[in-house]
Amino acid sequence: MLKIAVATVKDMIADHFGHCEEFMIFNVENKEIVKSEVVANPGHKPGFLPNFLADQEVNVIISGGMGAKAVNIFNERNIEVIIGVLGEGKEAVEKYLQGNLKSTGSICHQHEC
Repeated sequence: MLKIAVATVKDMIADHFGHCEEFMIFNVENKEIVKSEVVANPGHKPGFLPNFLADQEVNVIISGGMGAKAVNIFNERNIEVIIGVLGEGKEAVEKYLQGNLKSTGSICHQHEC
C-alpha cells in the first residue's frame, strides 16, 4: 500500500508546507485511492512535521513550497517529495498516480513562500 499526504488549506494545496491547515492523506492500492482522511496540522516547528508524517507511514508528500530542512528530513526518511504543485489536493494525487505530476524542486529559502 502507498500512502500519499498533501499539505492543504481548504482542499487546495498549500503555498507553504509548514503553514498548511491540514494534511489530506490518501491510501492507495493498485493506483486506486481506497481511503482518504484529513489530519489537522499539529503545529509548525522546525523539523517536526516531516517526522510526524513519516510516523504516519506516509510514502509521498505533495506541497507548494517547502523549506530545504524539511526536504532533507523527508529524504532521510525515504519519503518522495513533490513540491511546486498548485491546485486541488485529490486532483494532484490522481495526476501523481497517472504519472503526470512532477516536482519543480521549488524550495523555499525564506519562510515567506
